[in-house]
Amino acid sequence: MAQRTGQEADVRQSLVESLYASPASLTIGAATGTAVGIAISSLSDFAAIHAVVIAVCVVAALRVVSAIFFHRQLVRGTAVASRNWELAYELGAWAYAGLLGLMGFVTLIGSGNPVIHMLSVSMATGYAGGISGRNAGRVQIAIGQVCLALLPTATGLWMEGSTGYRVLSIAMVAMVLGLAEISSTTHRIVVQALIGKRDKSLLAEKFERLARFDSLTGLENRMAMQMRLRDIFETSQKRNDAVAILWMDVDRFKEINDSLGHMVGDQLLRAVAERLDEVVQGRGRIARFGGDEFVIICPDTDRVTAAAIAQEIITYFGHGFDLSDNHLQVTASIGIAVAPQDGRDMDELMQHADLALYEAKREGRNRASSFNWSLKERFNRVHEVETGLRRALETNELKLLFQPIVDLESGHIDACEALLRWDHPVLGPISPGEFIPIAESMGMIEAMTGWVLREACIAAASWPGEVRIAINISPASLKSHELPGNVIAALLETGLPARRLELEVTESIFLDDSGQTNTILRELQRIGLRLALDDFGTGYSSLSYLRSYRFDTLKVDQSFMAGVSSNAEDRAIVRAIGNLARDLAMDTVAEGIETPRSRHPQAAAAAGLTRRRRAASAQLGLRRRQPTHHPQVAVGQG
Repeated sequence: MAQRTGQEADVRQSLVESLYASPASLTIGAATGTAVGIAISSLSDFAAIHAVVIAVCVVAALRVVSAIFFHRQLVRGTAVASRNWELAYELGAWAYAGLLGLMGFVTLIGSGNPVIHMLSVSMATGYAGGISGRNAGRVQIAIGQVCLALLPTATGLWMEGSTGYRVLSIAMVAMVLGLAEISSTTHRIVVQALIGKRDKSLLAEKFERLARFDSLTGLENRMAMQMRLRDIFETSQKRNDAVAILWMDVDRFKEINDSLGHMVGDQLLRAVAERLDEVVQGRGRIARFGGDEFVIICPDTDRVTAAAIAQEIITYFGHGFDLSDNHLQVTASIGIAVAPQDGRDMDELMQHADLALYEAKREGRNRASSFNWSLKERFNRVHEVETGLRRALETNELKLLFQPIVDLESGHIDACEALLRWDHPVLGPISPGEFIPIAESMGMIEAMTGWVLREACIAAASWPGEVRIAINISPASLKSHELPGNVIAALLETGLPARRLELEVTESIFLDDSGQTNTILRELQRIGLRLALDDFGTGYSSLSYLRSYRFDTLKVDQSFMAGVSSNAEDRAIVRAIGNLARDLAMDTVAEGIETPRSRHPQAAAAAGLTRRRRAASAQLGLRRRQPTHHPQVAVGQG
């Protein structure tokens, strides 16, 4: 109701302003009335006519002065179309119209000069016709003026007594009715136009608000934030003006959304917005960038102050959030970038704040990280690696090396582990430990795994006897349904028996086992493949999965083998693993035995690995019987 009343007041104010909208037309009307009055006065000796003409001139002058004064204030934006201004106009208009009507009446009664009659009647009818349109915005003023100007004149015409004058009197009364109808119709049209204009303006404001503000939190949205930041850079007069950006992300927000529902998630976002406003307190402008990300723009803020604000936010979040029946302990990660040191335009500064946010999350969340240029160098390298990986498969930049696994007792090569290597044309050799996680994040690991399986099986098919090929499988590949299909396709294409293919997995695959890992491993074992557990003892070393999964091989991590000759603890661990594998009917492979001294049987026997297998040097002769360049998957050793 209050909003509707306010809207009606806006329309009324516009109607009042329309009364003063054209001082020129009002001045012309006043000047015409004054001129006609002076002409009538000069043609008559009747004192009453002189008195009325003087009154007409005074009122006309006052109306012109007030209209010009109001219009100037309106142009400056200082005028307010209040009820007082409307009343002033209304009284002046009625007084002026009444005086013109009185002038017509007096001249018709007090003078027999037909020229005077013509002048006074013409003035009254002309003014009434014009005023019915000009003042239609306030219909009561227009109708009142028509009546005051024409009815006295019509009365004078009737009282004059001649037939022509009385006919004219009747016509003038009819004219009053017609002009009243015209004024009412014009008024409705004007009001409808003003309402339409007002509604269009309100709709435009609504859409502008929707375009600039987030409907959930009421904060500015991404577009408004970018416009504000662009304005700051464009209007800055000094290149060294500091502008800080704090890019904040709610840690593990997706988990809250998934576990408690989107309604609780929305409540949390609103609470986060309120808490940010409490902390920032006018030191910056807060915007919701999207999802659970918020950006705070702090003009005239250096790095030390920005870091202090970020720490206040993190500390304040430590109080937790009470949402209905839920108390949530929520943390936040914040990236900080400060212009001009970290960027001299909006896009660069935003990118660097995002990199700093990523660094804060990488370091463990619930912290603030400030941008430094080493982050940009790392980002550029990751970007180059990503770009290069897309090209590497197509241009055969990847290659496979094969590390033999030698039987300790016989000295014969029992298997070879395929190791993927990449020599980037610009960056040079890149470790699998660097490019494999990037391939996983890009979604390329499945294609890379399929390629490695095919190339490794092609190489192994040309090897003599029962020498196996061992391939490391990324945990990300085990979450994909494509792995069994890739394995079967490689075996069918190359004709390699399934028993000669061994897939190596690490203990990390059991940390996030949704059941899919178990299904895929069972499918692979069903077709006759061997499974090896790589880096045993260094990850999530639960013995329960040795019971749940039938592994063919346990690989002892080289960190234990490095000190097996001199360290009793390492020797005890390796001996325990060897005994465990023997009792479970598994082969044992010791990684890192690559020197003549470490290959001596006594070194392995001391650790309980007699009659087991261990890793040997990549230079043990197999390379003469395998293709020179064949790629592999996964994070392998060597």
